[in-house]
Amino acid sequence: MLTVDSALCGRLPNGADALSALGFASQIVFLLMVAMLGLLVGTVALVARAHGARVTSRVNELLVQSTQLTVLVGLAIGIAGALLAEPLLVALGASGEVASLGVAYLRPLMLGTPFFYLALLYAGVFRGVGNTRVPFLCALGANVLNAILNYALVLGHLGMPQLGVVGSAIGTVIAQLANAVAMIAVLRTGKVADLRLSLRPRPIDRKLAVELYRVGWPAAADLLILNAGFLGAIGMLGRIDELTVAAHGLGLRIQSLAFVPGLGVAQATAALIGQALGASDSERARRVARASMALCATMMTVLAIAILIAAHPIVRIFDVPAGSPLDRYSIEWMRVLGVAMIPASFNIALVGVLQGSGATRMSLRINTWTTLVLHIPLAWLFAFPLGLGASGVWLSFPVAFLAKALAIYAAYRRGRWAVTGLGASG
Repeated sequence: MLTVDSALCGRLPNGADALSALGFASQIVFLLMVAMLGLLVGTVALVARAHGARVTSRVNELLVQSTQLTVLVGLAIGIAGALLAEPLLVALGASGEVASLGVAYLRPLMLGTPFFYLALLYAGVFRGVGNTRVPFLCALGANVLNAILNYALVLGHLGMPQLGVVGSAIGTVIAQLANAVAMIAVLRTGKVADLRLSLRPRPIDRKLAVELYRVGWPAAADLLILNAGFLGAIGMLGRIDELTVAAHGLGLRIQSLAFVPGLGVAQATAALIGQALGASDSERARRVARASMALCATMMTVLAIAILIAAHPIVRIFDVPAGSPLDRYSIEWMRVLGVAMIPASFNIALVGVLQGSGATRMSLRINTWTTLVLHIPLAWLFAFPLGLGASGVWLSFPVAFLAKALAIYAAYRRGRWAVTGLGASG
C-alpha cells in the first residue's frame, strides 16, 4: 500500500516534496509500530504453541484477548501519532513544504491505526494455526481497493477531487479497514480449524496480557532499536540533502516488496517452529530452521541480482526524471540495498526461528549491539568525517546486516532457543 502511495504521489506537481514527506512519514509509522509488534509476536508464538499442543480453548482465548488489547493499543498509538505528527517530522529534519505535506499525510493515516493493527494481528493468528491463504486473499483484495482509491483521490480521477497526499492516506485507511473487516468475517464463521472469534467483550486477562508482552516486548524493543538505525540515517540524510530522504523512502518501498518473500518464509518459520516446539518435537524445529535459511537465502539472492540489474527502470515507476539528482540518489541507494539483501536473508530467517520459539531476547541483544555500537557510528563516520555524504550513510547498511547475520547464526548454533512445551521461553 505504501508503495502505491509513493508511485502516485510522485506524479503530483510537487512530486519531489511529496516523496520526501512520505519518506519521513514512513519512518514514523514504522517507529510507532513498536508497541503493536510486541503484542503480535507474543500472540503468534503462543497461538502456534497452543495449536501444536492441540489446546483449542487456549487458541481462542488468545484470539479474543489479543483482539481487545490490539484495539486499545491501536487507539492510543493512533491518537498520539496524530497529535505528535508535526514535532516528530521536525525532529527528523523535515522543514517547510515537506513538513506540511508529511503532517497532512500522517494525521488521517494515524487515525486508521486500529484497523491496520487488527489486520496485522489476525494475519498473525491465521499463520499461527497454519493458514496463510485467508490473510493473503484478504490483503490482495485490500491492495486492489487501495490502488483504485489512491488513483482516484490522489490524482483526481473517476470523478473524485484531487486531494494529493491526504487522498493517499484516506484511501489507505479505507483499504486497511476493509482488510480487517474481511478477516473478522472469516473468523466469525468458524470455518478455519481451531479459530472462532467472539465479539462479546470480556475483562482483560492481566496474567495472559503479561505473558503476551513477556514474550513480545523484546521483539518490540528490537524494532525500536532497528528504527533507531533508520531514524538516525534519516536524520543524517535530512541534514545532507532532503532529496536523499526522498531517495531513501523510494528505496525502502522497493525493499519492503523485495523482502516480502524472505519475510513470508520467516513468518511461516515462526509458526512452524512454535507448532513443533509446542508438540515437543525439537528435531522438526531444527529441520524447519535449516530449510528456512536455505530457501530465504536463495530467493533473496535472486531478487538482489534483479534489483542490481534493473535499478534504472524500477526508479521510473515513481516518475522520477531521468538524470536528476533524485534519480541518481535513488539508483545508488537501491543498489546498496540489493547488496545488503544477501546477508539480510540469513538474519530474517533466523529472526523467524527465535520469534517462533519465544527466544526474542537473543535477537534483541544482537540487534542492540550491531545497531547502536556498529551501524549508527559507522553511518556518521562514513558520512561526515570521511566525507562520503549520503553514500556513506547507505554503505553502513550492508556492513550492519552482515554483522547481524553472523551474530544471530552463532546464537542459533548454540541451540538455547529450542525449548519445548506449551509456554514460550521469552
